[in-house]
Amino acid sequence: MRPLFGAALLAVASCWAPLGAGAVEDWGTVEARAVALLGRYLRIDTSNPPGNEILAARFFKEIFDGEGIEAKVIESAPGRGNVYARLPGRGAKPAVVLLNHMDVVPADPGSWKEPPFSGAVRDGYMWGRGALDMKGPAILQLFALLELKRRGVPLAADLVFLGTADEEAGGALGLGHLLEAEPGLFAGVGLVLSEGGGIRVGRDGRPRQFNVRVAEKAPLWLRLIARGAPGHGASPGRDSAVASLIRALGRLAEYRPPIRVLPEVQKFYADTAAAAPPERRERYRDLRKALQDPEFAREFTRDPRDAGAVRNTIAITRLHASDKINVVPARAWAELDVRLLPGENPEAFIAELRRVIADDSIAIEVLLSFPPARSPGHPEAFRVLGAMARRAGVPLLSPLGRGFTDCRFFRERNVPCLGFVPLAQSPASEGLAHGVDERISLDAFRSGLRAMFELVRELAVTP
Repeated sequence: MRPLFGAALLAVASCWAPLGAGAVEDWGTVEARAVALLGRYLRIDTSNPPGNEILAARFFKEIFDGEGIEAKVIESAPGRGNVYARLPGRGAKPAVVLLNHMDVVPADPGSWKEPPFSGAVRDGYMWGRGALDMKGPAILQLFALLELKRRGVPLAADLVFLGTADEEAGGALGLGHLLEAEPGLFAGVGLVLSEGGGIRVGRDGRPRQFNVRVAEKAPLWLRLIARGAPGHGASPGRDSAVASLIRALGRLAEYRPPIRVLPEVQKFYADTAAAAPPERRERYRDLRKALQDPEFAREFTRDPRDAGAVRNTIAITRLHASDKINVVPARAWAELDVRLLPGENPEAFIAELRRVIADDSIAIEVLLSFPPARSPGHPEAFRVLGAMARRAGVPLLSPLGRGFTDCRFFRERNVPCLGFVPLAQSPASEGLAHGVDERISLDAFRSGLRAMFELVRELAVTP
């Protein structure tokens, strides 16, 4: 028996118009094909670095070729491939892009219960790096496009499937390259759907809210470099590079950036107040005022997700010093993953970090930085998503994204890019993307197939 969230999603789908007369397969057969294809996709190792997304791009092109859909593979560098496929409509409305990325973050096989590139099925889940971020969602997008063609559904808009490289490292070799090198591919695009939002369900399996992402924090990736006199481990100096770096990192670890509540964050918590624990409902209705209470602020920011919504964050993620235990290095470095709230100035934040570190000998190198961008409005898409949410009996919300996605490339060009995949996400799935034992619920995946089909059909068919 499927969990309650599966039944709820199917109920949402059943409220739409019936399938076209050209249907060639029942949905049970479609689901089986999609699950098998997801397993194949998860077995392609596209860890970035080095990426090697060309293998995934060819995987998709083979599928599109077999379905008679025009597709091409575009290399941005050796082994770094992107795939672009377009299903023509009659041009009565702007094109809709289904955007996904093919690269994944690395995985240590020794830490996993199942091999990270196996596509193993266990306890109702399919395991694999990228199952959630974002190979599973990509297969949902793929099948929405394929089934619309197979069923002969007349499209008012062109549908574009876009699988990109390098998203996990900033996208310069993926969507950034495509928009600069081949801008004509995106002529007439009016809406982009990608990752970042979904359907939140409670521990009881029932939907709680539909989340669509329209704004994200901006990454500021930094390297701190300390230098000192090298030597033998048996005769360490007092001010080694490692010791200087440790002192600097200790100060950063204790630092808490100031709280700032953005209007969209204020609205999100106000919209969720009715479903919050009783002791927090009034606080959420005016979060900005509530956080002026130091005791509540300490309690609220204990949750990393809540803290990330109201302040800049600093994660110390990489360290390097000597390659040998008995060598005092001349240089030691650490890398920081900083996420800035919209409206923050990167240069000003770096200046604040220098004040906190209080050591002018520590160099700060910027590895990645780009400004946050909010999506322009798209009333039709929100009407469609709002209708889906109402049929499921839950609100449609727009929380601030803590991570960054390829959406920022389109948003910077004033093209609406909405982060939403109709995939149910339970509390148990939190932390699995980028984490150990990443896996996707096959019940949620099967239900998401039909929901994604209905969503894309509504956006691409209605004139």
